[in-house]
Amino acid sequence: MYARFFKRILDFLLSLFALVVLSPVLLILMILGFIFMKGNPFFTQLRPGKDEKIFRLIKFRTMTNQKDKDGNLLPDNVRLTKYGKFLRNTSLDELPEVINILKGDMSVVGPRPLVVKYLPFYTEFERERHTVRPGLTGLAQVNGRNSLKWEEKFKYDVKYVHKLTLACDVGIIIKTIRTVLKREDIGVRGAETLMDFDIYRKKQMEDTNVR
Repeated sequence: MYARFFKRILDFLLSLFALVVLSPVLLILMILGFIFMKGNPFFTQLRPGKDEKIFRLIKFRTMTNQKDKDGNLLPDNVRLTKYGKFLRNTSLDELPEVINILKGDMSVVGPRPLVVKYLPFYTEFERERHTVRPGLTGLAQVNGRNSLKWEEKFKYDVKYVHKLTLACDVGIIIKTIRTVLKREDIGVRGAETLMDFDIYRKKQMEDTNVR
């Protein structure tokens, strides 16, 4: 009953409350983002949601659009600004996602929505993470976040799908607050410790073929 009905009502009420209470903070970050990012303070990207329905995720921008001589974007860890690091370290870059929660694209708690290009590389077991709405935070985020290997993240995601309860969600929210305050397990895509999933899975397949 909670997963099918009350969870969505709770998501709507919490996101609406957050949007009203945090509106001054959002306004300040919009202005600062416009200044430090020299333009649009928002970053939007297509992500798969529940049942792999594609939606547009909205966050505050943390990186520049610097490109190499061939017109390709430079690695994330190169384009990440000092202001962007501050946003990520405090998780403030995630605040605009309350709009996604309000719309019904996301939930407060659930597996984090990853990029669309990863879709062809999931196993059937891993795809179970898409049977619920993606979340602002999740079981993997409070159990290691970016320090986890991909398989470990997905095990936590699927575990959440199978044990989805109000008590579980409340516990994850409390642990998330602690993790954010301690600024634990923050990583940058493109760094050695955080390889893109599609590259990681292709490498696995290549290693298997070699053997």
